[in-house]
Amino acid sequence: QVRLVESGGGLVEAGGSLRLSCAASGTIFSINGMGWYRQAPGKERELVAQITSSGSTKYADSVKGRFTISRDNAENTVYLQMDSLRPEDTAVYYCNANVNVRGTWKNYWGQGTQVTVSS
Repeated sequence: QVRLVESGGGLVEAGGSLRLSCAASGTIFSINGMGWYRQAPGKERELVAQITSSGSTKYADSVKGRFTISRDNAENTVYLQMDSLRPEDTAVYYCNANVNVRGTWKNYWGQGTQVTVSS
């Protein structure tokens, strides 16, 4: 079974930076798209950033210019560099990956990592 494990969350001051990592492990033939979502208390989960296997990226308007998504295909890992953090960025961040497992494409989710930005 495929598992996604996030790391790098924590408490940071407004204007600071954090780097999230998500490593995929298990029976993986290949990984197509990978992305980061977040969910703040009382709000719905929203897409933050996504990246294709070829490196094309897309960002939510609220994080453009501040966040950078990248991936290391050799390590099956996706990163989210978060700069100029704001209190409104506070949320649980979830990693997502579209994984080919024995010829079948499935979406997998990490357990989430808490990001808290103090003002």
